[in-house]
Amino acid sequence: MIHFEHTEYLWLLVVVAVVGGLWLFIQWRNSKRLEAWADRGMFGRLIPDQSPWRPAAKCILTLVGMALLVVALANPQFGTKIEKGKRAGSDVAICLDVSNSMMAEDIQPNRLERSKRAVSNLMSTFAGDRVSLVVFAGTSYIQMPLTNDYSAAKLFLDGVSCDMVSTQGTAIGDAIDKAMQAFGYGDEDRQWEKNKGRAIVVISDGENHEDDAIEAARRAAKEGVKVLTVGMGLPDGAPIPEGRKGNYKRDREGNVVMTHLNEQMLRDIASAGDGVYVRASNVGSGLSDITKTIESLEKENYGEAVFSAYESRFQYPLAAALLCLIAELLIFERRNRKWKLDEIL
Repeated sequence: MIHFEHTEYLWLLVVVAVVGGLWLFIQWRNSKRLEAWADRGMFGRLIPDQSPWRPAAKCILTLVGMALLVVALANPQFGTKIEKGKRAGSDVAICLDVSNSMMAEDIQPNRLERSKRAVSNLMSTFAGDRVSLVVFAGTSYIQMPLTNDYSAAKLFLDGVSCDMVSTQGTAIGDAIDKAMQAFGYGDEDRQWEKNKGRAIVVISDGENHEDDAIEAARRAAKEGVKVLTVGMGLPDGAPIPEGRKGNYKRDREGNVVMTHLNEQMLRDIASAGDGVYVRASNVGSGLSDITKTIESLEKENYGEAVFSAYESRFQYPLAAALLCLIAELLIFERRNRKWKLDEIL
């Protein structure tokens, strides 16, 4: 099976196709002009040096050469080679808020979908790090244990929804404790070693109603675990969608319930957890702060790992492209003139 390392370059094939279509259009227009000037049967006499196939051959060779250059640029890879190497990284637990307030649409498309995108982007920066996923609302549970299989992690992430936890509310402290359990803290069957190679990333709107999240972050920091927070939402707030589109959650008096981003709570949690706080509206730059913090963590050696890597085969389409372009240069558009001795004399 062929794999392309840089699939983004394959869009250039559309440009090649457009160039080919433009050439056909020009040829068609020129043909119409000649037909208006003279009968088609007279072309051979009026333009004796014109070749009906050479321009087409040159164009085809040029287009094929350009297409092959694009394929070479995308670096096709097939076949595999086995490589051995040491695997080192940090442990990162991501705590994702799935309470109903995360369906608010003050950031598009909504807080939860924006959170999932942020997590996916964050995992794309990992290299050798192990990641765990904890979902929480009124209670929390470990949806995915520590793994360095990012493809599987993204599959788990895609399945996250606000229906996963039946108990509503926002218990950030419980989520932090669950993340510590994912690291092995408090497990009698696993020996806990305090180090600075672990981090917890809490993604929430910060409306904590259930427990003491600041104290939970402080306990994690005492064990060398950094607690980082990402705020999802806007301080101005937004209604919580409920049921059919256009319906919103209401209180007992019939008033629409508004949910607000509690930045102060998330800042306090990050401060107690020796971490940093970023806001979703600045998620592009904010993620870089989260990434830098994770990259600065101590790296633990997970032992040797065997990798199955694709082998690059860009040389073949590159060589074929050069052959096509050289062949195009060697073909003249018009027939070669046959010089006779009497014409020279």
